[in-house]
Amino acid sequence: MRILIVEDDVLHRSFLREVVERELPDVTDLKEARNGDEGIALAMEHQPDAIVMDLQMPNRTGVEAARAIWHREPETRILFWSNYADEAYVRGISRIVPAGASYGYILKSASEDRLKLALQGVFVEEQCIIDRTVRGVQQRADDRLQGLTDSEYEVLIDIALGLTDRTISRRRGISLRSVQSRLQSLYEKLGLDQDSDRDADGAAVFNSRSRAVSIAFVRRLVNGKAIEAAELDYQAWANSTSQGEPH
Repeated sequence: MRILIVEDDVLHRSFLREVVERELPDVTDLKEARNGDEGIALAMEHQPDAIVMDLQMPNRTGVEAARAIWHREPETRILFWSNYADEAYVRGISRIVPAGASYGYILKSASEDRLKLALQGVFVEEQCIIDRTVRGVQQRADDRLQGLTDSEYEVLIDIALGLTDRTISRRRGISLRSVQSRLQSLYEKLGLDQDSDRDADGAAVFNSRSRAVSIAFVRRLVNGKAIEAAELDYQAWANSTSQGEPH
């Protein structure tokens, strides 16, 4: 079995190597990458059967690296190993997992025994192993009454980038009324009450857009890495749009 470890922290990388070598005696080739870019390069060169992937790394997140690797090799087994159970990461992974792929998501705070079970389950038995905390986040995200739909999550990201209703309308290819409908639905699910959140003079206490983004960060629906990735996506769209306009 060929395994690749993608982890930017040298101590964590050393620990993973020790556990993998001890618990998976069938490993014939074990490579290490210090970030997502190196991980993609080594995966393309050596075509590992399985990968242990950190999520938050410089230059390119684990989600971005996994997307690139799965695009080329959809049967690669990937175990995500992270300090974070943010919904932003959970959503990001759920959107890129190929049909039928074996993958896992375990927190670094989990015991070594749980890490061993996850390695065996995903890499050897080809199961999907999800940490209980992460599973809870998945269930909340999938809840129709409380979890955000993909369209509501998109508009949350758009307002976090500071986009106007008109720009959101153009970018997403929807009407202004649809943008406002999505915003209203987002506010309701985040518990924003625009009618009651007013001072004694009847003036609004909060800017609804800013307040929604603040609540989303507190509830870990979004994080800095998600916004960084969204900014790159927006710049690519903006550039392609400007190039397509007549001069």
